Amino acid sequence: MGAAYYRADSENGDRIDDPSEDALFMLIDDLNDSDNTFVVIQPDEDDPAWFTSVAVLDDGGYEVVRRDIARPEHDVTTENSIDRIARDLTIWMADRDFPGRPTRRNSNF
Repeated sequence: MGAAYYRADSENGDRIDDPSEDALFMLIDDLNDSDNTFVVIQPDEDDPAWFTSVAVLDDGGYEVVRRDIARPEHDVTTENSIDRIARDLTIWMADRDFPGRPTRRNSNF
């Protein structure tokens, strides 16, 4: 069975369905500058509307890309803290649209 919402795939073939913040931390922590240089997180569907990726930079740190075509978002940043990357991506992905998930409603209560 595939992921309910999204999957994380690293260059070395590791895959985690619906990764938690801790699982993202571990995937990013396992990146290196030789044979496992990036991880991509995206919905587990054909032609996903959004993705995010983390790649090792040559001079240290990480490049983080967030792209969502449904909301015209495309953000590229650099970061050194794996903890911050995993936390920020978890929050960002929680705000994405997923087929079959109830839509959010704003209330005036």
